[in-house]
Amino acid sequence: MKFDSLSQCKEYIHADAYRYIGTYSRTARLKLRLKVIGFRYTRVMRICCYLRSRKWLLPIYLIYRLKLNRLSYKSGIQISETTQIGKGFYIGHFGCIVVSDQAIIGSNVNISQGITIGRTNRGEMQGVPTIGDEVYIGPGAKIIGKINIGNNITIGANAVVTADVPDNACVAGIPAKIISYAGSEGYVNRKV
Repeated sequence: MKFDSLSQCKEYIHADAYRYIGTYSRTARLKLRLKVIGFRYTRVMRICCYLRSRKWLLPIYLIYRLKLNRLSYKSGIQISETTQIGKGFYIGHFGCIVVSDQAIIGSNVNISQGITIGRTNRGEMQGVPTIGDEVYIGPGAKIIGKINIGNNITIGANAVVTADVPDNACVAGIPAKIISYAGSEGYVNRKV
């Protein structure tokens, strides 16, 4: 991801905060930064993304990159600042979260602990997933290979998704199969 301006970076950070607390209050955002490690990680990741492309801010980028590495070890979250992630990114619980640096994730996406969004290095599915908007990814889910996850999707706990998922579907199982078309209503709240 690449931000055109500092105001765009702040806009994404505020949208992420809104997903957690449902307000744009400065005091609430400060409390959120102090208490919720998932939001702290996302905030530092977005700042690294902004600073990365500005060579004149290299010393500040290196400081924030060290912060990101520290948070990664502390929380078990491995999401690179180069991963394309839309507004309103929500990490429900931290721990063992691995996302490929080439994955594309849309807006208003919820991820849970123990998930993997990874690449396949061989075969016809070689590549990384593209995830649409308003997607809930349950605990332990694995999304692997060059697949497209549509909009308004629920991926159940421990599901292994290796094929495309159409809009408004709920998938579960190993391998993941469509179990309904109820979408992510009730799982993805406070949309931006």
